[in-house]
Amino acid sequence: FLLIFFILTSTLISPNALKVLLPTSSAKTASKKSISVSITADLKYYVNTRQVDEANIESILKQQLAGLDKPGIILHVDKTVPVEHAVKLMDIANRNGYEMVLATKPK
Repeated sequence: FLLIFFILTSTLISPNALKVLLPTSSAKTASKKSISVSITADLKYYVNTRQVDEANIESILKQQLAGLDKPGIILHVDKTVPVEHAVKLMDIANRNGYEMVLATKPK
């Protein structure tokens, strides 16, 4: 349900995002961008524009979001990526109290 909620309610454009084929949505949400996380079609993970190892992504997010008030993540996931990869990042955000939105492209 969280994934559907994020798909329907969030549309963001991030200058630090990689080019991934995003799902579309007609809803728009404005949010303070703290950090951008991207998963490409070939399952490579990026924090802003830096490629990172999937196993280390939680520790990298903790380092980069430490000390921020209401830290947030904008998740850019190619629409061909299996949903379990996005859910893994949503779980990391939930465990650490980060706000997360799923980026989509406008219809």
